[in-house]
Amino acid sequence: MYLKNCWYVAGWSKDYGRNLKAEKYLGENIVIYRKQDGAPAALEDACPHRKLPLSKGTLNEDSIICGYHGLTFNDKGQCTDSPTQRGMEPRRAAVKSYPILDKYRLLWIWMGNPELADPDKIFPIDNYESPTWGYTDGGVMDIKCNYLWVCDNLLDPSHVAWVHVTSFAGAGTDDEPLEMEKTDRGVIVSRWLKGGSPSPYYADLVKFDGNCDRLQHYEMCVPAIALNKSIYTPEGTGGHGKAHIDTTYINISYNFMTPLDEDNTRYFWFQHRNTDPNDKDISAKMNDGALMAFLEDKEILEDVHLGMKNPATMNIDLGLDSGAKQFRMLLKCKIEEEQDNS
Repeated sequence: MYLKNCWYVAGWSKDYGRNLKAEKYLGENIVIYRKQDGAPAALEDACPHRKLPLSKGTLNEDSIICGYHGLTFNDKGQCTDSPTQRGMEPRRAAVKSYPILDKYRLLWIWMGNPELADPDKIFPIDNYESPTWGYTDGGVMDIKCNYLWVCDNLLDPSHVAWVHVTSFAGAGTDDEPLEMEKTDRGVIVSRWLKGGSPSPYYADLVKFDGNCDRLQHYEMCVPAIALNKSIYTPEGTGGHGKAHIDTTYINISYNFMTPLDEDNTRYFWFQHRNTDPNDKDISAKMNDGALMAFLEDKEILEDVHLGMKNPATMNIDLGLDSGAKQFRMLLKCKIEEEQDNS
């Protein structure tokens, strides 16, 4: 069901400190905390004795003391003390530990084989350190649906014409033909829309007047990371192979889907733009607009999940589903390959 030998976003780095925080990812219960030096640690959230969650224990220096009988576990999951039988620590008293680290203001966790956890495999955010690019605070939202429905939605530029009328919609979003491309990390669905007005979300953000050429670039990458790129450029200056001009506006929405279980997804996002790096008002306005749109998605996707989980009749696919189907096939192959090699 899940690809495990990869990095998932566990949360925003700022939300984790010197406290025990219970989480669930890919159906596994995990406790996360920060050590005295600030580095994060993640352990299986279950004492091996009677499976009391370790998150109900106490943090002592860099170790967790179970709240039932005091078994103590370090950040590697090793039992370092057994107060009821000191000197005879149970040989099987250990819990699973997970590689976890901070990058891009996010906390990333590796759910598979710890020996394969390479920090260089974290999804790259281009221009993140550039002083000319600005980013929003971002957000997080729990959605009561399988993560693949969220992935499908983020590979579907057409839905904006009906779901996001007051934000991302615009001329051509309902019927302009789509192009699909497979890459070494996923699938891209895209199209250039020529000569229309900027969508409501971008109308006050672009750096030119008049009509525009607009790129909708919807990219889904393994395991469940979406890079949605919007490019706005004056009419007549956009299109495949054309260089950007001084007033070309680029905004990239980074979307990270972390499956909690088969019925629930934690959705993280932030926007990254090539203008106004220090303008907090613009960042706040963009953040508010994105949240409004994603709440619209949430309402749709939760009903889609319920409808598709227990259908009364067969569902159909449309041509616009081709990108989502290609991504699901790619992910399925990688999951099967991983399981065959485990």
